[in-house]
Order: sequence, then C-alpha cells, then structure tokens
Amino acid sequence: MPSKKSARLAALTVAAVCSAASTVVLTAPAHADSVRIHDIQGSTRISAYSGKEVTDVAGIVTGVRTYGSSRGFWIQDPQADDNPATSEAIFVYTNSTPKGVAVGDAVTVSGTVQEYVPGGAATGNQSITEITKPTFTVVSSGNAVPAAVVISAKSVPDAYAPAGDTAANGSVNGLTLRPSAYALDYYESLEHMNVRVADARVVTGTDAFNELWVTVKPHENANRRGGTVYGSYESQNTGRLQIQSLGAAADFPKANVGDKLAGTTTGPLDYTQFGGYTLVASELGTLKSGGIKRETTQKQGRGELAVATYNVENLDPSDATFAEHASAIVNNLQSPDIVSLEEIQDNNGAKNDGTVAADQTMQKLIDAIAAAGGPTYDWRSIDPVDKADGGQPGGNIRQVFLFNPERVSFTDRAGGDATTAVGVTEAKGKAALTVSPGRIDPANAAWTNSRKPLAGEFVFRGRTVFVIANHFGSKGGDQSLHAQYQPPTRSSETQRHLQAAAVNAFVKDILAVQKNADVVTLGDINDFEFSGTAKLLEDDGALWSAIKSLPKSERYSYVYQGNAQTLDQILISPSIRRSCDFEYDSVHVNSEFNDQISDHDPQVLRFRP
Repeated sequence: MPSKKSARLAALTVAAVCSAASTVVLTAPAHADSVRIHDIQGSTRISAYSGKEVTDVAGIVTGVRTYGSSRGFWIQDPQADDNPATSEAIFVYTNSTPKGVAVGDAVTVSGTVQEYVPGGAATGNQSITEITKPTFTVVSSGNAVPAAVVISAKSVPDAYAPAGDTAANGSVNGLTLRPSAYALDYYESLEHMNVRVADARVVTGTDAFNELWVTVKPHENANRRGGTVYGSYESQNTGRLQIQSLGAAADFPKANVGDKLAGTTTGPLDYTQFGGYTLVASELGTLKSGGIKRETTQKQGRGELAVATYNVENLDPSDATFAEHASAIVNNLQSPDIVSLEEIQDNNGAKNDGTVAADQTMQKLIDAIAAAGGPTYDWRSIDPVDKADGGQPGGNIRQVFLFNPERVSFTDRAGGDATTAVGVTEAKGKAALTVSPGRIDPANAAWTNSRKPLAGEFVFRGRTVFVIANHFGSKGGDQSLHAQYQPPTRSSETQRHLQAAAVNAFVKDILAVQKNADVVTLGDINDFEFSGTAKLLEDDGALWSAIKSLPKSERYSYVYQGNAQTLDQILISPSIRRSCDFEYDSVHVNSEFNDQISDHDPQVLRFRP
C-alpha cells in the first residue's frame, strides 16, 4: 500500500457537470464583487470554475498547513449564502510553506480553480476544490474566524450516499448535493469549512501517521469496547470522521478505541486519500481514557482442541516484536494446540536476495514462546517459490502451522513442496492427504502473486483433524467507502472468489471420502463474514464461518477507518458445527490499540473432535 503521505499527484481534469442553476459562464476572469467562494464551490462536487482563473476571492484564513505535500491555507467567507449545499470555504494550495499569512487574516486570493483527486484518478476518490498558483493580499489581521459548524449525531444523515449516475459510470460528481439526505453529501457541503465535534468517542486508535477516527454517533452499531461495527455493505456507519492535527506531531494524542476526545475538536474539514473527510484540528479535545484492556481467552480443557489463527504482520528475525507476539500467544491466547500463522517472512525479511527459508524466523518465535512460559512448539510449512506469493518484496511471506507436540501430533506425508498439489485419498475407510503438509492447487491462476493454502493432517486424542491455513489476496485496489463511485467497486474480490472456490472444492474432496471428517479452514481471509468470498467458502454447507456464532456486535478482528470488521475467520466442517460443542473467540489484543504489534486480532476455536 502506498504511503499516506505520498507525493502530490497531478490534478485530475474533470468536466464540470452542474445544475443549470449553479452553472456560471465565464468570459473573463471573475472578480470578488461577482464571485464568492460559494459560487466557486457550487452545489455539486465539481466546480463550474474548474480550470478557470478567479481574482480577488475574499475570505478569512481559518488554518495554515505548513507540512506535508499539500501546503497552503484555508479561507472561509463569513457572508454565507442561503443554500446549504454550497460550501463557504476553499483551500489555497501554495505548494511550498505559505508565508505572510496567518489565521484571522482577511485576504483576497487570485489563482486557478482546480479539482484535485488525492491519490490520483485511478483511486476513484472524490476531488477537492481548491485555488492553485495563487497570489494573495492581506487586507486586515486579527479578525474573528467564522464560527465552526457543529457536526453531530443530529446533523449527519443516516443514509450514507446516493446511488451514482449510471450514465457517469456510477459517479456522484454531477449530482446536486442533498446534505440533509446523505452523509457524504453533508460532509461535501462543508468541504474546507471550519467545523467542530464535541466529546467524540475514538473508534480507530492513533496510527503511525498521527491520525485517529471518532464517531459523532455513539450508538451507531456500537460494540461493548467502544468501537463501531461494520456489519454489511449497507452499514457504512455515517458518524465516522478522521481527525488529524495542524499542531506538532509530538502533541497528537495516543488514543485507543473507546477513548474520548473530551471537549471540542475544531478545524477545517479536509478530504484525504486514505481517510476521506478529515477534520484537521487547530484545537484538539482532551484525551480521556476509555480503559479497554487486551483480552485473554479461556484455556482449552483437556479434551478440547484449541485451534487459532494469527496474522503476525511480516515477522522476520530482525523484528523487535518476538517477545510481544510470544506473550500474546502464551498469555492472551492461552497456548493453543495449533496456530495458523500468517505473514511469516523468510530469514532475512525484505532483503530481496533469493532467500526463501524461514527456519530462523520460526526458531526465534518458538524460543520466545518457551521463554514466555509456553510450550516448546513444533512447526510445519512449505517454502514458497521466490517472489511468487505476493506480500512485501523479498519477504516471501507464507502460512506456518505452529503446534504443541505434547497435545497434538502432525501426520507427515512426504512429497509436499511449493509446486506439488496436495490431494485426498482413502486409507482404511477414512480421508487422508496425499502429502502433508501440502499446498492446495498451487498452479491455479487463483493464487497468482498470492499465498497458496497450506493443508495439514493432525491427530488429537486419536482423532484426525484436517487444517487448512489461508491468506487470501488483499483488498488493495478496491474503491473506498467514500469514493465518488457509489456503490464503490470491490475489484480485488474477483481473485478472492476464485480462491474461495478452490478451497471449497478441496474441502468437498475430503468430505466426499469421509462425510464426518473434522475440517478447520482458517486464516486471514481478507474479506468479511457476510461477503461473497465467505459465501463461496461455505458453498453447499461444506464449511461455516464460526465467527457468526458470536453476536453481531462481537464480529470483528480488524479496525479500519473507524469500522470494526471481520477479515480473519475460522470456518468449520459440518461434523464440528453439528456437535454444537465448540466455542469461538475473537481475542482483541491488537486492532483497537495504538501500540499494536499487528493490525489483526487472533481468533481461537475450541472444540471436541
């Protein structure tokens, strides 16, 4: 994924599509007596002035940005019109650090209006209306900043976005804004204006870029730990808003989900590539802790098999997180019998020199677990072909089975390698793998530049359990929830659907030989429990995503842009589901915290084979 602070891309040239009432025909540069900021902004997302020169546009400076790739200042007209769809503010893009201008200055600005798309047109993001190549004059200083518009549960509509114009490939750009009907229209009608939230609860903890997310709707799909759950493609959660700061990075609060920005947080409403509408705060509320703690799951009973999945986020021997991962496995996960590890890198991590072995990575983790008071685990995996499985270049990530040999044994069947497909055979009336560990259909185009599933055969108290470790293709390339295209396109799911179908077919091969076989399919599925990917994995009842045994408010393993959501899943075969003798736990140790060691929460299934 590109950096959130990536270099500014060239502005997208967008044809201005406006209603007749807001279209202005220009025959000469416009002057302040006829063109105000709300004229430039108009009542659609695209300015009728895009690409045109304007002169002496008046406003009060409400914020100055001196850092990053988008430097400049915001101005707002204190003389608002009577149209709630038209913003009264605009960003003046100076490219370099703006000089000679301060908050409270009354200025007139001349320059060229442009529609800038953060991240570039290919992202499908909305555009920002701004004035570029500016010249400006300070008319007076020390003026009062226009009063901030309060964004609250009452002001933000419950519907997220209108359906896009089918004649414009689903874009909402040409539609007249309806700020009382749709949340995205409401936020767009406030683009660049001075806004305020009060006593806002944090729903995504502070990240490495000094950003966090709050909600102005504390009851909207809330969970018991303070987050906001994303439970369907129709529940985008309209109260979410990203917070950045115009202040020093060192002063930005280190917040966790459930904390609160008490008091008021005020500043211009921007739009960013990875967050959409963003309040860039000149005044930050005071951080009040919500007090959430990292969770600990229940210890498995003597007759229970505990199987877990844990994405350890590009773990290689140079990382400083081994002791913390070990502590999470031993103390928070209670030393599961089998752990599917995702994103184990090779022995020298991202160094791109042809190394594919990961024995040093695994030995360091096993030693750290033992040092933390856990069992001495054993492990099985298959080294990938160099650079064939995606992920960080040179890292050669793969899935690994970590297992406690004092509780469970691994059935080794020779012949498995990066290119050999595992099959299913019959042995004494029971299903068995042809190779163990083995990879599922590695030549299938579904796995191009993606991790191949790892299948293994385990025995617990005399009962065979088949485990399939997965790491499906990422969601990179999908249009964001806040995109100009509504509903947004999820292009990445095409590959995941093929992957899900391949895994489902393999599970059906096992069940065709042994109807009552215990099969656990787990890992970083990179898709939701309600998604088409999950439905294809579950096809014909071959599997069932066990996270659905939890209340809807508890179904999450990952927090992204204010939405608590499910990416990591454990799916079970009919024999396990029918027994009703299983417990599922999404163990929240990472996703809600600013000091996370991975961006995923591990999942644990306990059952009696």
